[in-house]
Amino acid sequence: MGYKLAIIGATGNVGREFLTTLAERNFPVDDVVALASERSVGKKVSFGDKGELTVRDLATFDFKGIDIALSSPGAKVSAVHSPRAAKAGCVVIDNTSYFRMEHDVPLVVHEVNPGAIAGYAKRNIIANPNCSTIQMVVALKPLHDLAKIKRVVVSTYQSVSGAGKEGMDELFNQTRAVYVNQALEHTKFTKQIAFNVIPHIDVFMEDGFTKEEWKMRVETKKILDPKIEVVAQCVRVPVFIGHAEAVFAEFEKPISEAEARAALRKAPGVSVVDHRTDEGYVTPAEAAGEDNVYVSRIRVDTTVKNGLVFWCVSDNLRKGAALNAVQIAEELIKSHKRQAA
Repeated sequence: MGYKLAIIGATGNVGREFLTTLAERNFPVDDVVALASERSVGKKVSFGDKGELTVRDLATFDFKGIDIALSSPGAKVSAVHSPRAAKAGCVVIDNTSYFRMEHDVPLVVHEVNPGAIAGYAKRNIIANPNCSTIQMVVALKPLHDLAKIKRVVVSTYQSVSGAGKEGMDELFNQTRAVYVNQALEHTKFTKQIAFNVIPHIDVFMEDGFTKEEWKMRVETKKILDPKIEVVAQCVRVPVFIGHAEAVFAEFEKPISEAEARAALRKAPGVSVVDHRTDEGYVTPAEAAGEDNVYVSRIRVDTTVKNGLVFWCVSDNLRKGAALNAVQIAEELIKSHKRQAA
C-alpha cells in the first residue's frame, strides 16, 4: 500500500523539484495532491512520467488522511498551514525557515543526523535546513568525524534560484536588458544582479550579519555539533542554479589532505573532484541537476593550526531542498515505520 502525499507550494521552484524527485526515486505513493495559493488554483504541474496534477487551494484543503506533506510555500504561510496539517495527523517535512530552530522540531540532513528524525512525533514536523547549510554540513560531517572541527569560516556564492522564480526572472530580464541597451529594473534584489554580485542575502540583523549568515551558524550547531563556531559571508551571484562555497575549517587535531580526501570519498552524498589542473574542479553549472555535493580544491591552510580549505558546490534546488526532504521521507517510512493511513 502506498502513501498519500501533499506538496505545499507546488508551483514554486522547490515544489516542482519535490515532484520531480519523488517521481525519479519511485517514492511509494498512491496519491499526490498539489497545493498552492488561491491564485494558482487550477494550474497544472508535472509529476514526472505519471502525468499532471491540478493545483488545489491550500487555504481550504483538509489534510485528514494525508500521510506526509512536503512543504515549501514561504515561512509565513508555513507558520499557518504546517501546524494545521500536523494536527490532522500528517507528518510535515518543512523546507522553510520557520521551524528550524524550535527545540522540539528536528532539523535534519539525511547524510549527517538521520537519527534526529525520531523526534518528529513531538509535533509531527521535521525541518529541512537552509540550502547553503545542507551542502556545507554534508561535506563537513566526514571531516568532523575524523578530527573534530573547532571553527569554520565560509564564503558562499549563491545562485538566484535561492530567491525563487522571481530571482531567476530578474537575472534573465536584466541580462537581456544589458544586451539590448534597455534600462535595468530590480524588484527582487537590492541591487543589479546581472554581471554583478551582491553581498546581502536575507535581512540585516543588529550585529551587522544577515539572517542567511546567522542561519548557517546556528543550523550547523544544531545539526552537526553545538561546539563548532561558524562565521559566514553570503553573496548572491548571477548564476541560475547551484550554490558554491569556499570553506576554511580549523580542527582540534592534525588532519592531512590525504586523510581528508579519503574520508570525503567514502562519505555518502559526496563526490570528490580534485585535480590540480585546468578544469580539475566542479562549478555550479556542472552540479546543476545532480544529487551530490561536489568537493574540490582540498588543501592545507597554513595560516592556522590544523587547518584545511576546500571548495564545494551543489544544486540548491535538489540536495539543498527537494532531495533532502524526500530522503527524510524515505527514512521516515523505512526506519521509523511510519505507516500509510
